[in-house]
Amino acid sequence: MYYFLILLIAGFGANLASSCTKIYSEKWGKKTGTFITVILRDVLGIPVWAIGFVLAIKESGGLVYQSSGMNQVAGWFIMAVGASVIIIALIQIRVKAAAPSVGDSLVRTGIYSVIRHPIHSGTLLEFIGLFILWPSLNVGIASMIGLLWIVLQTRLEEKDLVRRIPDYKGYMEEVPRFIPRLRKKRHGTNLHSG
Repeated sequence: MYYFLILLIAGFGANLASSCTKIYSEKWGKKTGTFITVILRDVLGIPVWAIGFVLAIKESGGLVYQSSGMNQVAGWFIMAVGASVIIIALIQIRVKAAAPSVGDSLVRTGIYSVIRHPIHSGTLLEFIGLFILWPSLNVGIASMIGLLWIVLQTRLEEKDLVRRIPDYKGYMEEVPRFIPRLRKKRHGTNLHSG
């Protein structure tokens, strides 16, 4: 009944392991380090946990609440916003998202000027939207595990990014992780950005 959990945990685990590009590159060289990251993230990670979500939707687990037409509209809207954020981020960061390398440069423009992890922010919205659209116990469990994974993934990736890209530490102090600031931060003070 809970087969989706096996795929979720395996996929999220592979994704977590993909956050060590610098370590892999130091041990086996830049090309091999990137290759290991690509396999863990793009072959054993994202596709596996995505299949886990599909199984969570297909397996019945009892409804947490009754869905309505408004819930459906809200769910699809949140999914569309999440997908848009992810697509914009992927266009701006290009291959660095799928194949991070020791030679990467810091991207601070576009969506990356207001959020450090727009792909993760979009994915969080996707998880929330999935639960609104399919409010079953299984999808709720999958979404909660997904939220926990995003937090862990982001922390591990940031440790790797600080090691791979020297300017990243300063960038972390200037740009928020998931949600854009309503006010711009300058020299330790908050100024209204509007």
